[in-house]
Amino acid sequence: MTPLAVFEEIIDASGIAPRLEAMLPAGVRPRQLTARTLLAGICLAQADHRPAHLTRVHQALTSLPEDEQRRLGVIADWKHGPHRLTYRQTERTFGLAADALAKDEPDGLPSQALQAACDDLLEASIPDEFKDASRSLAVDWTDLESFSQPPPARGGPCAGPEASWGHRKNNLPGPKDELFFGYYLSAGIMMPDEHGPAVPEFARRATMSSCRHDPVRALVPVVTAMPARGIPLGDVLADSAYAHRDADAWAVPLRAAGAQLIQELHPHDRGPKGTHEGAIISNGNLYCPATPRPLLELGPLARDAAPDQAAVHDSKTAELARYKLGRLTRDDAAGYHRVQCPAAMGKLRCPAQPASMTLDRDRPEILTPPEHPQACCTQQTITIPPEVTAKTAQKHDYPSAAHRRSYARRTGAERGFATAKDPATNDISRGWCRLMGLTPLMLFTTCLLVVRNQRIRQAWNARQEENERRAAAGLPPRTRKRRRKALASLAAPP
Repeated sequence: MTPLAVFEEIIDASGIAPRLEAMLPAGVRPRQLTARTLLAGICLAQADHRPAHLTRVHQALTSLPEDEQRRLGVIADWKHGPHRLTYRQTERTFGLAADALAKDEPDGLPSQALQAACDDLLEASIPDEFKDASRSLAVDWTDLESFSQPPPARGGPCAGPEASWGHRKNNLPGPKDELFFGYYLSAGIMMPDEHGPAVPEFARRATMSSCRHDPVRALVPVVTAMPARGIPLGDVLADSAYAHRDADAWAVPLRAAGAQLIQELHPHDRGPKGTHEGAIISNGNLYCPATPRPLLELGPLARDAAPDQAAVHDSKTAELARYKLGRLTRDDAAGYHRVQCPAAMGKLRCPAQPASMTLDRDRPEILTPPEHPQACCTQQTITIPPEVTAKTAQKHDYPSAAHRRSYARRTGAERGFATAKDPATNDISRGWCRLMGLTPLMLFTTCLLVVRNQRIRQAWNARQEENERRAAAGLPPRTRKRRRKALASLAAPP
């Protein structure tokens, strides 16, 4: 269990306690439970694998040693002697804090004050030595059920009016798609940079939104606000659910914030999608008009592909890269850049570019150039507006081997949710938190992620110590044991 001192250090570093105290109304007499002690109690309850109930928070505080209780104000000297914190006081202070951080008119999205408080808590939970260790984030969303019953079928109010019906998928036998009543939890997990050292997979940003809101649009302002806080963005890894959104909803604001997208393209966005100045628009790039159609229609490599199949696929994507128009300039202030014909750049041989016919024959050759060449063939360069590939452009060519290796880091987002949903630690299924409304649930969920970050930190330190011990003994680092046989072969009859 993480010690109390660690949580106090995180709360103090975040600066949320004094801000929250200034927002709470003053009563007739001073409150015994401060905002700082309340947050520490929530973290202690989550660290002890307790559900997110205020009774558990009260138990976590009153079970501390007596000297700690006096220091935190859990035991205070009243007129008639020492007084121990009651559950009613815990409930009252938490209610005041939730009301102060909530919107005057709840709409299913967190208030600016609530989001800032959660961002500060998560950022403070990351050790200083890892804050600049990586700029890459893997993003995803998951379901988080409300304890409230859904509204009646005939209409009417319910206990959780901000919650809504959402859709989720499961890996259990039976139907894969099902509905749930609650919220979407979105998170950004730290991942190692390309060719960079390994880093602990800390949850760096998180937000919640009602299922009536798009979780992608809810996460965008949280991520794009990071550079203003002195946290530059690097690679942002996302699946096709993010890439399939309108460019103005996801790709454009992320690029404007300095991020480089590495994402899986939706099947509807793959392959040729029109032309620009004669060049074929496909998978976020522009290609020569004479590019073979099978190369343009290449899809991603299957997960169960054999090594020889991967080699063939990679050779095709490498050949496709020969037909891609080469970039000559960076994006200007308006997002425009210039590209050039691949034959003029020496990547392939084409009769329309006589100088390219003197190149080695190991390059692809255009046997039948267009009868009526357009601007991409006749002009020395062409200008590409930002809207041409705004939705699908990304750091690596899709679906090349470089893209596949880089995109493999996105599974860190799924591991982040798996560690937060692990029944051995905190099972955040329905009933884990019985408080209604987005604000109380988001506060408890953020504290859970803070506790989860400390578990990741402890496991990382233990693993590093073990590797150092093995290196001192002349042993190689410990590696994961991988299953050598498929489950189907083990279950097959003899």
